[in-house]
Amino acid sequence: MDKKTEDFYARLKEELTNSTLWPSEYLYKFIMPSDVHSIAKVEAAFNDMGAVITTQQSKTGKFTSISISVTMASAQSVIDKYIEVSDIEGIISL
Repeated sequence: MDKKTEDFYARLKEELTNSTLWPSEYLYKFIMPSDVHSIAKVEAAFNDMGAVITTQQSKTGKFTSISISVTMASAQSVIDKYIEVSDIEGIISL
């Protein structure tokens, strides 16, 4: 992980810690190419967590937005999930 990414996650953790009482509901939003296997990897990362996952394909069908609402235990657990899915090709976190 590069320095810029580490700084981003450090700021995010601080903001989440200061603004949220944990455990709490958290909404992840991603955009990625409309590849069935990649989308399945994202969904699998949130399996068995009671997550509500919604997907929406772009008008052209090239991209898919994924919204995931899930109860997370801590700010660090939120960041750990972002890091886990960041290896999926083409994924962009919003």
